[in-house]
Amino acid sequence: MTTTRDSSPSEADRAVTPPSEADRAAVSPPRAGPAKAGARQWLGLAVLLLPVTLMTADLGVLWLATPYLSADLRPSGAQLLWITDIYGFLTAATLVIMGTLGDRLGRRKLLMAGSAGFLLASLLAAYAPNAGTLIAARALLGVAGAAVLPSTLALISHMFTDARQRATAIAMWVTALSVGLAIGPVVGGVLLAAWWWGSVFLMGLPIMLIALVTAPLLLPEYRDPKPGRLDAASVVLFLLAVLPLVYGVKSLAAHGPTAEAAAAFALGGAFTVLFVRRQNRLATPLLDLRLFRSRAFTGALLALLLGMTALNGVEYLIPQYLQSVAGLSPLDAGLWLLPGAAALIAGSQLTPFVAARVRPAYVLAGGLLVSLVGYAVVALASGVTAAALGLAVIMFGAAPISVLGTALAVGAGPPEKAGAAAATGQTAYDLGLALGIAVTGSVAVAVYRTGIPADAPAAAHESLGAALSLTDEGLIAQAREAFTTALHTASGLSAAFALVTAVVVLALLRGVPRA
Repeated sequence: MTTTRDSSPSEADRAVTPPSEADRAAVSPPRAGPAKAGARQWLGLAVLLLPVTLMTADLGVLWLATPYLSADLRPSGAQLLWITDIYGFLTAATLVIMGTLGDRLGRRKLLMAGSAGFLLASLLAAYAPNAGTLIAARALLGVAGAAVLPSTLALISHMFTDARQRATAIAMWVTALSVGLAIGPVVGGVLLAAWWWGSVFLMGLPIMLIALVTAPLLLPEYRDPKPGRLDAASVVLFLLAVLPLVYGVKSLAAHGPTAEAAAAFALGGAFTVLFVRRQNRLATPLLDLRLFRSRAFTGALLALLLGMTALNGVEYLIPQYLQSVAGLSPLDAGLWLLPGAAALIAGSQLTPFVAARVRPAYVLAGGLLVSLVGYAVVALASGVTAAALGLAVIMFGAAPISVLGTALAVGAGPPEKAGAAAATGQTAYDLGLALGIAVTGSVAVAVYRTGIPADAPAAAHESLGAALSLTDEGLIAQAREAFTTALHTASGLSAAFALVTAVVVLALLRGVPRA
């Protein structure tokens, strides 16, 4: 029989009553208020940043390896899409589940399990004999990544109780993501020049081995001392809610508005309603919806969702522009993307300094206004320099969203719910990236197709990459010009998303004090 909050006053007491000393001792040493982190905590942070860096580096190397694995494994068009998409698909779908499991089972334990799973799945991907095996390996990598990311953020929230140190640690976490983006294409280019395509998956092995060996020595264990039972029905409902929604977003990005995408959204929406109703009835829900009563938490999620939608609407198009329009090699394109990664690193490190003096709402809104300059550069100019410079300004302005949005989400709830809060924030982040591709990408595809003559071969209408395989130089030039126009339009649309995000953060986060 399902237990309700109304019939279980002890659960309500639990939400506001600190755990006993015995409970705390069972999972973590007692903490007497915010204390300054020492050398062990900072060394532990370095251990946490290694797998975080790998998560984003792994994306960049796959983009470069796609032509090589396609020639070797000969996947179908649908299989190639799944090889690319299933990692993010399953990561977004399982983040909240993994974050909640970490709160219940132990965050260090889940981090180590995810690292071991990532290591084994990387070996499977590197030596995959066919496309089906590679898809399965990428799926396992996605689930393992979902176990790692919220665990790192939750452990940071526990290790760094001082607000300013926590903000600095989270800024370094975002910096690790940026470093991964920066080194992924470069390392991938070097590996592919010397070895086979599977070598790009092996670069993570030493990183995960270091994390597995040092985690027990440097990282504390922490979990919710009174987690209650895990509701299996909630896990199933959550997957049935999120998987169709993520699939609908990706289908919208690939094919535009279709009946299939609409059906996926309808199915996901129906199960979302059922999931929310069940969470409101349970004494120990999979996702504690009371977190959303905090304006800081809700505002942070919306900032991450809308801000990443704005950013990724342009970010994923510029690498294609550099290679397919400007004609750069993958390695050269990766090098031109380094200024954007460096700007994100600089903005991430500057954010805690500014946030200590200015309220979060104004830091976020100010960064978004700065990003508008970058969107304008991309929308109004052409050429490699303009694309790289515009992206760098955009990344610098978007950095506070990743840092402060994540920090506000993690810090909005009680420590025992930090894993679920971190996972929910990361889910909003990932869905924002997917929406950026889906919404802006659909518009970009429509604009691109209007620039292609109606009597041109079907391949030219499909994509710029397909058009480049044709022999008609005049048509190829038209396709490149059409893609440039599509990039300009996408940048204008992303600027509109950035403005909406600024309005939202000012409305919801204006009352949140500075760190």
